[in-house]
Amino acid sequence: MHRPLLNTLFITAFSLLAPITAYALVTPLEAEPIHKQTLLEINESLKLGHYNRISIDDSLSDQIFDQYLKDLDPSRSYFYKSDIDEFEQYRYTLDDNIKKGDLNDAYLIYNRFQTRLEDRLKFTISELEEGKKFDFDVDENLNTDREEAPWITTEEEMNALWDRRLKSALLNLKFAEKTDEEAKEVLIKRYNNQLKRSLQVNSEDVFQTFANAFTKQYDPHTQYFSPRKSENFKINMSLSLEGIGAVLKSENEFTQIVRLVPAGPADKTGQLKATDKIIGVGQGEDGEIEDVIGWRLDDVVQLIRGPKDTTVRLEIKSSDQEERPSKIVKIVRNKVKLEEQSAQKRVIEVNHLGRDFKLGVIEIPAFYIDFAALQRGDDDYKSTSRDVEKLITELKEDEIDGLIIDLRNNGGGSLREANDTVGLFIKHGPTVQVKDSSGRVEVLRDRDSKVAYTGPIAVMINRLSASASEIFAGAIQDYHRGIIIGGQTFGKGTVQTLLPLNHGQLKLTHAKFYRISGESTQNKGVMPDIDYPTLYDPEIIGESALDNALSWDKVRSAPHGTYPSVKAFLGQIAQRHQSRTSEDPDFVFMRKQVERLKEVRKEGSLIPLRESELKQERDSAEAWQVEAENIRRAQKQLPPIKKLSDLDDELEKDSQGRAINPESEAMLVESGRILLDAVLMQLQYSATQSEQN
Repeated sequence: MHRPLLNTLFITAFSLLAPITAYALVTPLEAEPIHKQTLLEINESLKLGHYNRISIDDSLSDQIFDQYLKDLDPSRSYFYKSDIDEFEQYRYTLDDNIKKGDLNDAYLIYNRFQTRLEDRLKFTISELEEGKKFDFDVDENLNTDREEAPWITTEEEMNALWDRRLKSALLNLKFAEKTDEEAKEVLIKRYNNQLKRSLQVNSEDVFQTFANAFTKQYDPHTQYFSPRKSENFKINMSLSLEGIGAVLKSENEFTQIVRLVPAGPADKTGQLKATDKIIGVGQGEDGEIEDVIGWRLDDVVQLIRGPKDTTVRLEIKSSDQEERPSKIVKIVRNKVKLEEQSAQKRVIEVNHLGRDFKLGVIEIPAFYIDFAALQRGDDDYKSTSRDVEKLITELKEDEIDGLIIDLRNNGGGSLREANDTVGLFIKHGPTVQVKDSSGRVEVLRDRDSKVAYTGPIAVMINRLSASASEIFAGAIQDYHRGIIIGGQTFGKGTVQTLLPLNHGQLKLTHAKFYRISGESTQNKGVMPDIDYPTLYDPEIIGESALDNALSWDKVRSAPHGTYPSVKAFLGQIAQRHQSRTSEDPDFVFMRKQVERLKEVRKEGSLIPLRESELKQERDSAEAWQVEAENIRRAQKQLPPIKKLSDLDDELEKDSQGRAINPESEAMLVESGRILLDAVLMQLQYSATQSEQN
């Protein structure tokens, strides 16, 4: 795209800055006429259609200003304080600019960032090429969380920060068994790639960045997609179904996993999880791992995608075990088959109080419906509710004593299907309420009196259970129809729609979900009746961890009946659960992991740059993990391991080819025992009441 010549006003403003580098200024980008029109259109769409009514005023301008700087420089490693001081004149004028479609100030700020970025990359490359020597015996640290750090004032201070970043990168590569020369080559290539990509930024990229600093003030799920990004949005969605089966996002310099598609190739490895960072990508069984730190998301996606049955290797940095070295995960690309995404059943046998019980388990990875087949009039179209009903019929033939609905990691899907699936377990009545931006509340109901299963049920949830799965779990809990077990859910209680614009499209939040009790699922999610230990940090994962998430609130409850409740017995059920799991090897292991993670988080974000100290820290972390694992293995009469990677070779697979996680299985069996406790206590209570009557 054409870049116009630098204008005189910009040169004058820039020349007043304190730290001037020796590098040439980039040619500044300018907004195109279509961007002014699109900004006005976004503003009007938000004003008319967004659930959250926000005034375009100085207060909003203040927030947009801070958000824009944060989006550009989240680690405060590029802008100088003198830049920020100069930009302060725009803090309370961005609202007026938005109303006029004026983007000049936004582009001026971006152009300064672009110059600072290129300055830093060239500085770092020159240090590497000139062979600067670093002392790895100095007692020095790098703070990886600089979001609230003061802006840097001098070039000397900036250089020192980037030297510490460079030392950290060199140490990471050294611990990844790279020689000094190899590490230097990797980093020169990394920073040259970043420099090359920075020069490819165009006016469209700048507009989208600023537009989203604006839309984020409404809520975290409202987002503008430029025409190119709209296409990449579709690519990302198809990546969920074809490729490795993972949804990705950019997080600072890294590509981060948002979620894994159940039964997808990445999920089946058993070695990846949400929040893990992808730092390298290699093609085939032995292709060179290409460093992707600092890459654009769409470029990383393009590198990961490829033909079916081909291999891609990802270098992964675990988000919850930062002190551990990266690992390589091999994935065979494939298309996720619809039947593998479907609800699946199994029967587990549980010995409880000296008796053997058969429990049915239905895992629902998503709430899906084949709308195309439905619209064609196909009588055999696939949907969650129809599949679950068939599975229930088959499980009843197995004479099960109870049913577990597993919604762990279920990210949601069709509202209609969540409603219809609730209807399989209740006679009739409301299932969820939806409130639109005008304040109108619509109650969705199950109008079919047919009940597919009348026996006892438990619903398993965790922090990655979101949206439609929260609606299902909330309705079952509000009707007292079953016992909810696991962890607090994600808390996504908002509804989005895609609005086409003349230039790109806008994903906009236009409604909120409410349980039939009247409580929103937004922000708080669904709280389980019985808690399980969880490694998911609510300050990192979940709606409450997102900036500007809509608040929790209530509407009037929807009149509904209830089933006999186990609420009076929950204390006893919890005590029995704690007693059973206090010595259970898998639950003991999980609780140790949770406590360890809390300790690591308390230690903060400082990374030692003294090689011996960092090595000791990493060795200690690895040793702790191996010891904890071996204690568990001894209790389960399994042979010990020498290193954590030994575990990857012995992962068992289920019928879908997915790795079986021992902690997940332990939670499933324990959920069966909790359900049986609830059933037996309810029966004892009913028998006592009958005798008294």
